[in-house]
Amino acid sequence: MKYSVIVPVYNRPNEVEELLDSLARQVIKNFDIVIVEDGSTETCKEVVDAKRGRLDIQYYFKSNTGPGDSRNFGMERAKGDYYLFFDSDCLIPPDYFQKLDAFLTQHPVDLFGGPDREHSSFTRIQKAINYAMTSFLTTGGIRGKKRQIGKFQPRSFNMGLSKEVYQKVGGFGTIHPGEDPDLSIRIINAGFQSTLIPDLFVYHNRRIDFGKFYKQVYKFGVVRNILFKWHPKTFKLVFFLPSLFLVGSILMVLLGVFVSTWFLLPFAFLILVLLLDALTKTGSLPIALLAIGASFIQLYGYGWGFIKSFTKLFLFKKDERVAFPEMFFE
Repeated sequence: MKYSVIVPVYNRPNEVEELLDSLARQVIKNFDIVIVEDGSTETCKEVVDAKRGRLDIQYYFKSNTGPGDSRNFGMERAKGDYYLFFDSDCLIPPDYFQKLDAFLTQHPVDLFGGPDREHSSFTRIQKAINYAMTSFLTTGGIRGKKRQIGKFQPRSFNMGLSKEVYQKVGGFGTIHPGEDPDLSIRIINAGFQSTLIPDLFVYHNRRIDFGKFYKQVYKFGVVRNILFKWHPKTFKLVFFLPSLFLVGSILMVLLGVFVSTWFLLPFAFLILVLLLDALTKTGSLPIALLAIGASFIQLYGYGWGFIKSFTKLFLFKKDERVAFPEMFFE
């Protein structure tokens, strides 16, 4: 078996059914699937059993120890030479493994991944959030866009690594989110080559609203400083930009209220730029308007999480597991 698809699951039977249906439609089926139920109270066992005739599936139920440890559990039981990781809320295009085979034949790398895209079936809010998560204006192009060989850090919604990498470097840590860039950095530091495969995309069906989205990006901001602490060479100024935007926004609002409304003009300009860019990319005015809100949530949520963790970890020198115990599975 060339590939093993490993999917940690927590109370998502409907998502797993859609994911498995998309895998059953693959042009090339040189893979098995390992579903790891991470202590769910609403399991997907019946869904998996119904798909066994169409797919080579292993199903395991274990106690809740987080997605990172569940992926390690799956790798220990996988049969493939490469381990592929998808989130349960992903849909996989039919030619995914065909593209992957063609790429690895010409470029045999040890760590790889691809970007995520929106699907036509997604809701307007999902499409707006997808814009905020992938736009250069909100992320600086750091999510599934960079092409530097040897530097790309894949994310676990669309990530692959060789069995050799796992045997030599080990698996995911207990942090979440952040377990995927942490592993990617450790793999690259061990001398293995990593690359982005630009057209190896998945449809990432984020079933979240704006409130859940804020909590998610806040955690991303917190995690970034934990990763800085663990891997100092990954420090980049671009990660500070959302925090600077947050502080600058507060300052401009105060100046706009107490000094002159002219100080609010940068907000108006940014909103216009976001609207035009989102409208161009989505082709929908309602989605573009929602994308403005999603973009501000992305910047403010991440910015606040980053400021909070930077203060606790680097100014007050707190241990990350003490300062942010909710970010770790122990």
